[in-house]
Amino acid sequence: MVRRKKEKKKRPAWGIPKGIFLFATPEGWHTSVLTENGNLCGRLDVPINTDPQDTRAAAAVMVTELARDFHDTEVEVSWGPPQEPWSWTAQVTLAAESDSPSPDTPKAERQAQE
Repeated sequence: MVRRKKEKKKRPAWGIPKGIFLFATPEGWHTSVLTENGNLCGRLDVPINTDPQDTRAAAAVMVTELARDFHDTEVEVSWGPPQEPWSWTAQVTLAAESDSPSPDTPKAERQAQE
């Protein structure tokens, strides 16, 4: 059996998320994610009748997973008060790293950090 050479994941052309704009339309919830290199726009995969608080939580999860999966970075999302009815903005910042290593960190890596 011939094995394929494992290719290293290439980082996407867009940068780390910096902000989120979330708004409701008659067709559903939409997002625009501001990144270092532009915007990523699309529909949020939640029903239109979803509570706005739950919708903001879903958008925050989407962005934190995007940063984690594509940039190996943890981020925090802070929602501001609504400026317009049925629209919200959030600031996305890099999460502060803790001084102590995570229990999930391999032992050799934890020892190197100490």
